[in-house]
Amino acid sequence: MFQAPKEFSVLGMPVHVIDNYPSWLLDCWQNNQGTHVITLNAEMTMQAQQNPTLAKIIKSADLVIPDGAGVVLYLRWLLWQKVKRCPGIELAEKLLCAVGQKQTDKTVFFYGGAPGVAATAAEFWQQKSPGLNIAGTHSGYHTAEEEQQLKQTLTQLQPQIILVGLGVPRQELWISQNRHLCPQSIWVGVGGSFDIWSGTKSRAPSWLADNNLEWLYRLYQEPWRWRRMLALPQFAVKACIYHLRAKSAT
Repeated sequence: MFQAPKEFSVLGMPVHVIDNYPSWLLDCWQNNQGTHVITLNAEMTMQAQQNPTLAKIIKSADLVIPDGAGVVLYLRWLLWQKVKRCPGIELAEKLLCAVGQKQTDKTVFFYGGAPGVAATAAEFWQQKSPGLNIAGTHSGYHTAEEEQQLKQTLTQLQPQIILVGLGVPRQELWISQNRHLCPQSIWVGVGGSFDIWSGTKSRAPSWLADNNLEWLYRLYQEPWRWRRMLALPQFAVKACIYHLRAKSAT
């Protein structure tokens, strides 16, 4: 089997560091190796401090990638790791492009977003990568009965890649509770990626992302997130304290 990634701790949460995340996942995909991917950022890390269930899920995930600038800077400045940020949306895009180029009968499923968003995102990807085999889509807004039907559909289709865009921590909880339905699938929590692919929202300009200010653009688009953004300075303070304590204990 392919080599396991190196694991580091960021405020008690694991982060896996490898040179090429998409390539590692393609190995999983080709070997029918069931995988739960979590895209960790400072906000999720702080949520995990208060949510034991979320913390347990992150710790048990097969691949935790450094999605947020805070996590990357922690790894660089405090753990001296040469690591690049890997946004979840870019990981998903590279994975979908690679799978589409192979033109196999293996399938992809999009779940999440407002009504019609996942379907529009799937149409975007079908045009972008005609070789991609999209098995179906489902909105993140539904009744309990519709969710049961969704689970039956996934069980029947057994898509090899399942992208779940329900937001944090709902998507992580849902994947953890339901990945047994498709045990050989790659499950990725993709947050608001469907909104980007469907054209509902846009990503931050590259100059903001390159300067670790993508969060500012997101706050501009979604002002209601300001309370959640308070996790960023809290993360910075806790990261320094956690590192100093760990260093003094050695």
